[in-house]
Parts: sequence; structure tokens; C-alpha cells
Amino acid sequence: MNYIVPEFEIVRNARRCISCGKCVEQCPYGVHSFDKDGKTVLADDSKCVACHRCVAVCPTHAIQIVKYEDAYKPHANWTPQVQKEILKQAETGGVLLSGMSNNKPYPIYWDKMLLNASQVTNPSIDPLREPMEIRTYLGRKPDKIEFDENGAMKTVMPPQIRLETPIMFSAMSFGSISFNAQKTLALAARELGTLFNTGEGGMHPGLKEFGDCAVVQVASGRFGVHKAYLDNSRFIEIKIGQGAKPGIGGHLPGEKVTVEVSNARMIPAGSDAISPAPHHDIYSIEDLRQLIWSLKEATEYQKPVAVKIAAVHNCAAIVSGVARAGADIIVMDGFRGGTGAAPTRIRDNVGIPIELALAAVDQRLRDESIRNSVSLVVSGSFRNSADIVKAIALGADAVYVATAPLIAMGCHMCQQCHTGKCSWGIATQRPELTERLNPEEMYPRVVNLISAWNHEMKEMLGGMGLNSIDSLRGNRLMLRGIGLTDKELEILGIAHAGE
Repeated sequence: MNYIVPEFEIVRNARRCISCGKCVEQCPYGVHSFDKDGKTVLADDSKCVACHRCVAVCPTHAIQIVKYEDAYKPHANWTPQVQKEILKQAETGGVLLSGMSNNKPYPIYWDKMLLNASQVTNPSIDPLREPMEIRTYLGRKPDKIEFDENGAMKTVMPPQIRLETPIMFSAMSFGSISFNAQKTLALAARELGTLFNTGEGGMHPGLKEFGDCAVVQVASGRFGVHKAYLDNSRFIEIKIGQGAKPGIGGHLPGEKVTVEVSNARMIPAGSDAISPAPHHDIYSIEDLRQLIWSLKEATEYQKPVAVKIAAVHNCAAIVSGVARAGADIIVMDGFRGGTGAAPTRIRDNVGIPIELALAAVDQRLRDESIRNSVSLVVSGSFRNSADIVKAIALGADAVYVATAPLIAMGCHMCQQCHTGKCSWGIATQRPELTERLNPEEMYPRVVNLISAWNHEMKEMLGGMGLNSIDSLRGNRLMLRGIGLTDKELEILGIAHAGE
């Protein structure tokens, strides 16, 4: 007997429904079906994940998805969600898995910070009439630049990455998302003058032409890592951890490892792709230093090397060590970072918000006078341009975004990425589903989103009397807190609104 009560209910308007079968054809979860006579469409509410595909394709708008109003007895501790999770584990005996990001009601610190604005003595700048610079460069910066007597620069600059916007597309591997979804991001990155991250799944042959706007990952499983892969990139990222599941490894089920995925990852088709929790050659900062320099040797010191960690309680000390180990870029992913699949308990209870981690890390690097030795890139649920501007004011050089561009592609946040049944052709490898996402048609939507954010960032910079993103980086005087405790204000390094 199934004790789990449906979460959603399909409401079908009998007057509008023409029994065309579009919902039956389009739903990969098997919610809709014809009765035995093949004339009436039925729905199994228990299978609905609220992906809204049926709503979107219904030609007569006959379908609604509503929250199932179930008569659970109210209880502040044993909520309906808690009871449903217990029932699910009682039936399966398995670990609860979830896609996307942490959805618990923890504080969102971006919403508790306000930006300053110019008035009279420091007038604002109109970005439509005056130059406004949001271009940024990632990579190790020298402490000083020296010139010879002829004015030629003597200092040899480490490799730098030029970005026309401080926004990059975060790591999502081929396997966790479809090739069409990755290509959409690659096309958008090329047009925007920024980068996309291949994730830990190697590079699909169809993306080799995008090496000029690609970041490649070296994760614990070393999937798809070889010299040509490293060379066909702008920079290399060593993945130690990610915000949605700090301290644990990754798992791509064998049913998602198609022939194409197996070729990219260099593993047998149909086999589970297991990323161990630790890198088995990294058990100290010294070990990490050796891998960093090995990757630099392999690419003839032409590419910066980044290290990605999850935002955790002692991240400031960790980042200090990583910077001294030779990393050119440090990436931190907060506990709201999205993922294709994570144990629900890990996703919702491990790690810390990226806002607090960023502020602590930037201050630690400044206190140790090594802030110039690395660039800081942060990720973990950036929802709009204001979040990004606040992150740069806290000390970030650039940000990674992932969920927002996926929503621009059609993602409805049904959080079923781990099932491989994505109705919108994003988090799936099933051919009949991936063909629903056309990269050529979809990438302009992603370009539009980031272009809109770029314009808004320029407006906000101008309103603060600044004409470049560099002038905002780490400038916490431009931030004020509201509704925060003294300790939170201290960690963030900002004053309360009104001061």
C-alpha cells in the first residue's frame, strides 16, 4: 500500500479538454494516460512533480496544477513534509535525493543589504552618456608593475582572463544536463564575452569549438581529463567541493551514462560515474600545491588554475592556504548552490551562506596582504543583478550563475533533476526529451537575461557615482545592513542602515 499522499493535484476542465493526448505524449513522469476506451484522459496525481509541461502544451488551457489540499493535522514540528519524507524512506529504505538548491527558509542576506546612492557632493553618473566599465580580469595580479627607461613594461604578467561581464555560467556537467543545454550556455557565453564551465564530465566533442569560452574542471573522478581537454579551455578549475553537498562526492546513475556521456567521461556506457569524496592524491595543502603546479606544467603556464571549494565554517583559513598553494582563482560555492542530485539532508543542512563566507574570506586575504594573489569567484543562488552588485561590494571579482539561466531556458524548478526525466530537455539524456530544447532558439533568451543584468549593474554603479566595477570591488562602504544582528554586521563588515 502506498501511504504517501500526492503533493499536487491535476485539475482538468472537462468542458475545455478535447482529449487530444498532448499531455499524455509530453509527460515523461507518466502522470497522464487514456482510459481503457482511449477516449478520456486520466491523471495519476501521485506522479506529478509540477513541471508544468502539460499546462504549457495544452491547446485549450484545460489543465491546472494546484497544491493538494490534504487534511494533515497541523503540527509545527512534525509537518506534512517531514511525515511524507519518513513515509518515503519507510517504503524505499534509501537516501532521500533532491535536485536544484536548498529550499529551506534560511535568511537570504542579499535581501538584508541595501546599496548606497550618490547625491550632491559625489554626483551620480549617467551610464547612457558616460563610459561605464563592467569588464573584469581574473588571475593572479602582481604587487607592483615596473617599467624600463623607455616606458616598456618589465613585469611579466601572469595569464589573465578577460570577461566583458563579471558573470560566468557555473559548472554543470554533460550527463547531469543535456548536450543541448550545455551548447545553449556555450553559445550565450561566446556572444556575451564570458565563459561557461563544462563541469566534471569532460567535454562533448560537439563543444570543442567553444574552447575559447570554456572553463574545464578536474574533479576527484578525473572524468574526461587529458591534455587536449586542458588545452582547449581558458582556465582550469580543480573541484574540491560544491555548495549543495560539501564534503561528499558525486554520483551519476548508470542509466544516464549514454554512449555520448561515456565517451566524454571516458568510462563504460551504462556504468555509474562515482566521484569520490576526496581527491585520492590530495590530503594536504602541499598535495594541492603539487596538483596546481602539475596542471600549470601540463599547459605550459599559459592558463590560470582555479580551486573550487564549498563555503564552510573555516573557509577563510582554507582559502588562505589555497592562495598560498599557488591557485590563481578561488571559487566558493554557498549552501544555496544548485545541483543535479544531492542527498536532501546534506543539501539542506551542511555549509554556510555565500554572503558570510565571501565577506570573511575577502577580509582574511586583505589582512594577510595576499588579496592580489588570487581572484575570488563566488556562486550559490544569484537571482538578479542586485545580488551580484552586492557580492562585488563584499569582495568578489566575479560570480557564477546556473539556476537563473536554466530558468531562462524553461526550467520550472520541479527539483527532479536526479530522475533524468526533465520535461524541458535540460537535466536529461533521453533523446525524445533533449530534442525539446533547441540551442539556437534558446541561447538568445540567456543572452537577453545577462544583457539586462549588465544594464542594471551599470545603472546601479552610476547611481553610486562609480564608473567601473573595479571601483566597487570590496567597497563595503557602499553597503548597509537592515534587520541584521551586530554579529552578522561584524562578519559582513558593513554598517547598519542609518549610520
